[in-house]
Amino acid sequence: MENFKRKSPEEILYSINQIHRGRLKVYIGPVSGSGKTYHMLREGQSLKQQGIDVVICAVSTMQRPETIEQVGDLERIPSIHWMKDGVEQKDLNMDALLKRNPEVVLVDELAHRNRKEAEYPTRLEDIKILLDQGISVITTINVYELEGVTELARKLTGIKVTETVPADTLELADEVRLIDVTPETLLERLSAGHMGNQHPGLFKRGNLGILRELALRQMAGDVNDSLEKYREEEGLLGPSGATERILVSVQYHWNGSIYVRRGQQIAKRLNGDLMIVSFVNPNKPLSKEAAAFKHSIIQLVKKVEGVFEEIPLVSRRALPRKLVNYAVEHNVTRIVMGHSKQSVWQEIWKGSVVNGLLKRIRNVDLFFVADRAEQDGERILPTRSNKQKDYGPYHRLTSQEVQKQIQKIKRGKFKVYIGAAPGVGKTYTMLREGNDLLKKGIDVVLGLLETHGREETKAQIGSLSIIPRSQIAYRGASLEEMDLEAILQRNPEVVLIDELAHTNVPGSKNKKRYEDVIEVLNAGISVISTMNVQHLESLNDAVEQITGIRVRETVPDHMLRLADEVQLIDVAPKSLQQRMKEGKIYAMDKVDQALNSFFKTGNLIALRELALRELADDVDERLESLDRKDSFRGPWRRKETIFVGVTTSCNAERLIRRGFRIAYRLKAAWYVMYVQKGTDVPENVSKRIETLKELTTRLGGTFELQYTEHDKQAASILLDKANEYASTQMIVGHSQKSFWDKLRKGSIVKMILRHARHMDVLIVADFDPNVRMIKS
Repeated sequence: MENFKRKSPEEILYSINQIHRGRLKVYIGPVSGSGKTYHMLREGQSLKQQGIDVVICAVSTMQRPETIEQVGDLERIPSIHWMKDGVEQKDLNMDALLKRNPEVVLVDELAHRNRKEAEYPTRLEDIKILLDQGISVITTINVYELEGVTELARKLTGIKVTETVPADTLELADEVRLIDVTPETLLERLSAGHMGNQHPGLFKRGNLGILRELALRQMAGDVNDSLEKYREEEGLLGPSGATERILVSVQYHWNGSIYVRRGQQIAKRLNGDLMIVSFVNPNKPLSKEAAAFKHSIIQLVKKVEGVFEEIPLVSRRALPRKLVNYAVEHNVTRIVMGHSKQSVWQEIWKGSVVNGLLKRIRNVDLFFVADRAEQDGERILPTRSNKQKDYGPYHRLTSQEVQKQIQKIKRGKFKVYIGAAPGVGKTYTMLREGNDLLKKGIDVVLGLLETHGREETKAQIGSLSIIPRSQIAYRGASLEEMDLEAILQRNPEVVLIDELAHTNVPGSKNKKRYEDVIEVLNAGISVISTMNVQHLESLNDAVEQITGIRVRETVPDHMLRLADEVQLIDVAPKSLQQRMKEGKIYAMDKVDQALNSFFKTGNLIALRELALRELADDVDERLESLDRKDSFRGPWRRKETIFVGVTTSCNAERLIRRGFRIAYRLKAAWYVMYVQKGTDVPENVSKRIETLKELTTRLGGTFELQYTEHDKQAASILLDKANEYASTQMIVGHSQKSFWDKLRKGSIVKMILRHARHMDVLIVADFDPNVRMIKS
């Protein structure tokens, strides 16, 4: 209907104005010196080579050699210089720029404030004038210069910022690109004297990490907004797979605040949005007690920055349907609620909310909060876990501790460039860094390079020497692979190894390239490598949910933790698609297929958000290891143990990966158990069990196999083992059994929910790409 509605005169004028308006692109970074100006100038040079009329004005190179080099022959429009507190300032020369009327202007410091006599007080207003005149602008900003971030940055780092832009400024931009940089790289630039005059407290390692995480999370939030808008325009329902949205269902009761707090903790640790809903009968007025609980819950929701909504509900039996429908409409990924206290007969007589949800829900997890208050009075509110005992500097190390320290000292440094998709520029950046190191006199070689025919990438090889690949005979053919032995014999200081997730040719020493990398590191050789976020093992299911494609080559998450530095290469989806159309990623005969499958706009936006959030979590973990008091993801609970019950179904890997991610976020031990009926195990089942055990071990968990004579004993065995480990959270999959199977063999899920009320229970939904959730 909207498509056929006649536009108003105002709408027509606005559309015409947008046609003439210039484009705005913003490079954002955590701090000054992260490389924003460098990348802006490089883009300016690229545009000039394409025949675009580009000029620069009020650009500050800070006398950094690599930035000065990028200025090259770009035309400079002289800026207006003036002094403020003894520091030279540069204003845009608006008259000169408007008279020159270029296609694109490159300008630094979006948050800059102009001199008093300037026509407009801020650079942002100057830029808006340029855009209205059809002049495109590429500019830079630091994350702490956004008003929504300034106060948080001050609170966390003590840094006061006087020049800022409104919080919604980035919404004006046609494209925003994050320039990610690790604290190690920034401190190295500082020691080399390439950072100019900086705020004295800014360049502490902890502060750099905090600002980096702020930039990653700010970008992730902005990308999520664009993803939500895109999915709404496409008419897509249900969760995207890139982010979590937690829905807490509460009653006006004393335990309502407990559920809200638990929901907040889950949302924090999973970087998700928090929503709270209460279903109330409009025909029955609230009691004084319920009204008081309602008031306290609303106040708590405001405090934890959640969204509260009250929904009318006449019949309790309609609650499951109402809750599922609400979850569908709001793209919920997990529903949090309390355990049912009904007996079997009460469930039959009054109806079971839990059973109603299990019948209707698809692709959404159900989380039941432990009723620990009745069991042993244990605190529900999050607290910090007990730290490992610190023996102090006079403690004599054991032989194992000594060996571990020696191995760590001898090991080479490991850096990983990670991106959201192929073609973002990981290999390109790796090669540039290799050449930069070479210029500093460091012995760098190329151990394995995959250019995929990209000329821009080939051009960056520069002076780097390449170690020839080895030839491996396989089924009558000669196949090429990275020559591990040649690298070890050559023994350089640094080796560049592309595509960390690669599976080696059969007959190679190691099955996977990351295993080769570990050998190289243990030999004392530093490694710089590349990978895409979709290759991270624990994200395998999320990536399939986003793209519909199961990624076969994966890297265990511990490889990222092993890395001394992990750096994101960020590119906006439209820019990446443009590269694709120009043949800069794949051969031209593959472009249309790629743009209609993996490289669809929705996929790229979601993968970008996934990469931003994953790296933000990695930064947070590293900051926590430095004993930072406050985490962006909130505190973890005192001591957690995660227990995962699996079958041999296709959903088993999903459960194991979910168990790992939860355990890792909560600093918890975790176990996986499979219960087999009878000791005579068919060969196909035995192979399946071995696959699940291998995945669990690769992710750092403990796998156990138990046998039973009867199917109905499986739930009891799982419960007994979970209790033996003092599990605080049990994870099981949504039952795939038919009604008659459940009647004959019993429902494991229902049995666990009835007898595990003293622990949290997470029921992980099966993922069906064709069904978001049943809405009725």
